[in-house]
Amino acid sequence: MGYVAVKGGTNAIEASLKRLTYERLKDGEIIEVQTIMATMRSLVDQVMSESSLYSPYLAALSIKQANGSIEEAVFIMRAHRSTLPRLYYSETVESETMFVERRISASFKDIPGGQLLGATNDYTHRLLDFTLINESASTNESWLHDYEQALQHVGDGNEVIYFPKVVDHLRHEGLFETYDWDNSKPTDITKENLSFPATRSARLQTLTRGQTGAVTALGYASLRGYGQVHPTVGEVRVGTLPISVGHPNEADEDEADHYYIGNIKVSEVESFVPVSVKNKQNENELEFEIGYGICYGQNETKAIAMSILDQCLEHPEADFPTHDEEFVLLHIDSVESTGFISHLKLPHYVTFQSKLDSIREVKKEGKQQ
Repeated sequence: MGYVAVKGGTNAIEASLKRLTYERLKDGEIIEVQTIMATMRSLVDQVMSESSLYSPYLAALSIKQANGSIEEAVFIMRAHRSTLPRLYYSETVESETMFVERRISASFKDIPGGQLLGATNDYTHRLLDFTLINESASTNESWLHDYEQALQHVGDGNEVIYFPKVVDHLRHEGLFETYDWDNSKPTDITKENLSFPATRSARLQTLTRGQTGAVTALGYASLRGYGQVHPTVGEVRVGTLPISVGHPNEADEDEADHYYIGNIKVSEVESFVPVSVKNKQNENELEFEIGYGICYGQNETKAIAMSILDQCLEHPEADFPTHDEEFVLLHIDSVESTGFISHLKLPHYVTFQSKLDSIREVKKEGKQQ
């Protein structure tokens, strides 16, 4: 590409940045970072997931800095993440230890442990709530007081309940295959370039930090016939997972000696996908495989779409774009896609003028004939 050096543009760039600040401040309103964290949870969760950096405060700050632009906020967070040292890797997390806030299954009405609706927009009417226009702090405090009083009658809050996995119940019946534990070191695509064919850990990491809209769109494309995966959601979980690290100098320490450093909120999905396989008699037989999705915060739609694409990429032999890992993994990244589209705004003077010269020559030759 023929770019030209920008000369004498410093003053213009500085003026552009000042204008950007003016557009943010001109209405005289200031939104606090804490306000974004408290009132825009879904937006904060999305930015954290796509940037692969779990920090609600920094995600809220990036949203403020980006004037609400998600792709710009993710770009800022990725840039900041690249400056942070990698001090350690956490121990493997077992999602069975999740402190569940929400847990549903579309496959069974009655599941071990029961269904827990939790906080969700799924059951709202999607009508504009004009009462929010005149919302007041005193009204909110009164509502919170009444709600918290009602919670005290539900339980003392001291009992921690771990819900069993739906798929484990089916494995006990012999309906799902049980796999050996994989102790191989996962690929870290933030430290290694993504190469093809990709390992499943690399695919999952790329999917979980993929742009929410892109992951959702490709998952939807598979459902509409541009793929062979149409699952039933076995279980959706939203809750917090404890994170711990081992001692850097003790390789064989007991799990009880690990250091707890905090917890993260995640959405996890296991989808059941019917597949046809050959049995010992060489007859077609129906079995189920599992598509997996997980991402930071509460973003169930992305996690479900991720589980669809996970299963699609497990079957690259299918002749559909959603089963092509290069097509999927190289086009869902927010920073890559936004950056390449945005680069079209940069100077392309030389290449475009070359094309114009070629067209002029063709036109001239045509007139001479």
